[in-house]
Amino acid sequence: MCEARFSRVDPTAEYQPFPNEEGRNSRQSQLEIPAMVRALEIPSGKRILEVGCGRGIALPVIDRLCSPRLLVGLDIDPELLVEAAAKLREHGTTAELCAADVRRMPFADESFDVIIDFGTLFHIAKPQAASAEIARVLAPGGIFVHETMVSQLLSHPVRSRGRRLPRMEHDGLRQKRWAMLWASRAKGTWPAEARETACA
Repeated sequence: MCEARFSRVDPTAEYQPFPNEEGRNSRQSQLEIPAMVRALEIPSGKRILEVGCGRGIALPVIDRLCSPRLLVGLDIDPELLVEAAAKLREHGTTAELCAADVRRMPFADESFDVIIDFGTLFHIAKPQAASAEIARVLAPGGIFVHETMVSQLLSHPVRSRGRRLPRMEHDGLRQKRWAMLWASRAKGTWPAEARETACA
């Protein structure tokens, strides 16, 4: 599915990786992701993409809670994806890893039903380009799940100062749910059957 290769992707000039903090990783996997999945009623059995997956902390948890039909992690940093691959092996998780820029994703239109972002759009230049790409690869009725400004300020008070998400309504992504630390936006109308099979 992903046509990019690790060796062909160079992180952009503004990219700065976050430090690897075991405490934060543990809180994210044990508390944050399960709470987000429940609060936003992320459906099970869907095609899920995590943009900015980094070291792959969230992928095994998403796999366990949502039993996706397809799970893909995308990140601009090939070195972090090597760590993500090790994390997937450690947990026995099947997922595809793709080295690419969220602003130029190598996926066909409407490839995913759910796209999850743990803050990437807050920390890149030209986030509107990423929003347009997310809308492009999201299927009609799909949802884009993202952290809110509240979450960013709590997690990264210095780096998130003055940053905000682009106006996604221009890309056809309308507000669906808001749960203080996370929010979701829908592309078109969310099918009724998806609401009945939310993740456990």
